[in-house]
Amino acid sequence: MNERIRQLAEQAGIYKLNLSDETEYWIMENFAELIVKECINQCAYTPDVGEDWDKGVKWVANEIAQHFGVEL
Repeated sequence: MNERIRQLAEQAGIYKLNLSDETEYWIMENFAELIVKECINQCAYTPDVGEDWDKGVKWVANEIAQHFGVEL
């Protein structure tokens, strides 16, 4: 599991639950990755204001993916 996702889960109190089963960890990680991907996909819906803007949005989407260890 990505360390940042683990930290956020702990802040949310998820680790205070009894998540000893590997399947439960997978479900939690999968849910977090889906949220991150949804946020990245929202970058595709930005207004088309020019090439520099487009490059910037793609850079931000890539940085978010790397930060959370999510493949696009």
